[in-house]
Amino acid sequence: MTDTDTTLFDFDNTYRHELGDLGVEWKAAPVPSPRLVVLNERLARELGVDPAALRWDAGVAVLAGNAPPAGAEPFAMVYAGHQFGGYAPRLGDGRALLLGEVIDRAGRRRDLHLKGSGRTPFARGGDGKAVLGPMLREHLLGEAMHALGVPTTRGLAVVTTGEQVRRDAPEPGAVLTRVAASHLRVGTFEYAARVDDPTLVRRLADYAIDRHHPAALDADQPYLALLDAVIDVQADLVARWMLVGFIHGVMNTDNTTISGETIDYGPCAFLERYDPAAVFSSIDHGGRYAYGNQPAVAQWNLARLAETLLPLIGDDLDAAAEAAMALLVALPDRLRDRWAAGMTTKLGLERAPAEDVAALADDLLALLREHRLDYTSSFRAVADVLRGDEHPLRTLAGDDATALGPWLERWVGLVDATGRDRSAVADGMDRVNPVVIPRNHRVDEALRAATDGDLGPFERLLAAVTDPFVLHPGDERLAEPAPEAFTATFQTFCGT
Repeated sequence: MTDTDTTLFDFDNTYRHELGDLGVEWKAAPVPSPRLVVLNERLARELGVDPAALRWDAGVAVLAGNAPPAGAEPFAMVYAGHQFGGYAPRLGDGRALLLGEVIDRAGRRRDLHLKGSGRTPFARGGDGKAVLGPMLREHLLGEAMHALGVPTTRGLAVVTTGEQVRRDAPEPGAVLTRVAASHLRVGTFEYAARVDDPTLVRRLADYAIDRHHPAALDADQPYLALLDAVIDVQADLVARWMLVGFIHGVMNTDNTTISGETIDYGPCAFLERYDPAAVFSSIDHGGRYAYGNQPAVAQWNLARLAETLLPLIGDDLDAAAEAAMALLVALPDRLRDRWAAGMTTKLGLERAPAEDVAALADDLLALLREHRLDYTSSFRAVADVLRGDEHPLRTLAGDDATALGPWLERWVGLVDATGRDRSAVADGMDRVNPVVIPRNHRVDEALRAATDGDLGPFERLLAAVTDPFVLHPGDERLAEPAPEAFTATFQTFCGT
C-alpha cells in the first residue's frame, strides 16, 4: 500500500444495488485542506484497515470526501420521517453520503458514511456542511455509549476541511466518518410506503430481514416477525438509554433504526439530577422527547413502522392491524422487563426476588427525584455504603442523606439476604454503574476549546468516557455533576 492508494476497505454494496431507488448516486464536495483531527484506531482495525493508512494523505482524502476509496459507490439515501409528530415526506441525506458497506474482520456488514460532505438533492436549503464542534460531539457521544454497552453508531474519524463555515459565527468546517450496522430507519419504510411502486416496501422489508433479523425469514409470518424483531431491539435500546440516564432529544422516526442502534447525537444529553421531565433540546418546546417520555415515543414510532408493513402482514388489513397492535401493546412490558433486569444489576440484587427489586428501584428513583440528586453519582455512592463508607453519599446528598436511611436499610437487608459478601456486591455494582459520563458542562467545555484550536480537553474527556467505570487520577473533575446554575440554563442543538 502506498500513500496514494485508496484500496482501504473491503466493500460489498448491497443497499446501493438492491434498493437504488431509495437514493441517488452522488459525490462529496471537495474540500481545500483536509486535516485529520481524531482517528478511532480500534474501530479502524475492526474494519480491517491499518490505522496508519488512514493517517496518510490518501487516507485523509478519503475521510474528507475528496477521494472515494476503491470499491465505494457514494450514495445519498432518501427517507421520510415524523418529526415531533408531524410528517415530512422527503428528508434524506442532505449533507451526507453512504460510501458503501464494509465487511469487517468479524464478517459483519457495516455502513461507512460521511457526514458534512456537501449538499445533496435532499439538502432542503442547507449548505451541506458540518462544523467541528458537533462532529466531535457525535464522535465523543457514540464512543461513550459504546463503552457503556449501548448499541450505537460510531465515529471512525473527524477531519477538518480547511474552510470556515458560517453558523452563528464562522466555525471550522469538518467531516465525520460514521460507522453503522446500517442506516435503515423507520423513516426509510415511511418513504417507501408512499412511493408509487407496490414492490418497494416488500423489497425493503426483505432486505431488512436478510441484513438484520434473519430469524424472521423462518417465521410463519415473516413481516410480522420483522416488526416483532424491531420492537424487541428498540425496547432493549431505550431501556439501556433509561438505565444510563441518556436523553436522545430528537426521537423522530427518521432517527429510529431498524438495527436497534442509537443514531444522531445532536440535542442529546445525560441526566444530572434525576428528573423524568428533563429536556435539554432547544427545539423540544413541549417536552415530547423528555427523558421519561422515551418509552412511549418508541412505541409511537414503531406504530408508524407497523403501518407500512400491514399490507405485507396479510391481505386482511384489519386482522393484520390487530396482530401488529398486539405486539405494540406489549412493548412497554418488554421495555420494563429489560429495564428491570438492568436495574437489578445496578443495585447488586441479582439473587433477590424480582418483586422486591422492582419496589426498591422505584422507591429509589422517587427519592432521587424528590431530593434532586444526581442520577449517575447516586449509584456509585450507594455502592460505597456497602463498603462502610457513607461519605460519598453524604457529600452528594447533604442534609437529605438521612432521608435515604430507611431505603438503605431495606436495600442492605436484601443484599445480605442473598448471602453475598457486601464488598463483592459493591465491586460488581461499580462494574456496571459508570463513574464518568459525558457530563453536559464538560462536553460543552471540551467542544468550545476544540473549536478554538485546543484539543486537549476533548482528548482527556474522550479517554475518560471510553473507560467509564474507572476513575483515573486527575479525572475527578470529569465525574462531578454540573453546577445547578449551568444545568438550569443549558440547551443542546441539532448541530450534527
